Amino acid sequence: MSTFDDRERGFERKFALDNEQEFKAGVRRNRALGRWAAERMGLEGKHVDEYAQAVVKSDFELPGDEDVLRKVFEDLKGSGVSVTEGEVRMKMAELLAQARDEVKKGK
Repeated sequence: MSTFDDRERGFERKFALDNEQEFKAGVRRNRALGRWAAERMGLEGKHVDEYAQAVVKSDFELPGDEDVLRKVFEDLKGSGVSVTEGEVRMKMAELLAQARDEVKKGK
């Protein structure tokens, strides 16, 4: 086995780890976003966790974050919460940064 093969395997492992961490951060972000939105909609108790889970599931509809954004934004608007799409996008970015940091730290 050559040094090149070892190096290639190392890059493959890092790529797989990075993808796994990004997936975990995305799920964590979506759960936190769901809880944030649920609170703004006035949901309480088990309904907060149920809504957060629905937001996590919505991310599997389409590639990217647009499905999550659409769900949360439309649900907030439908509940009478005054919010802009930009505010939801900013909250998503904020929560993703936090989630990435938590995943890196192993929390």
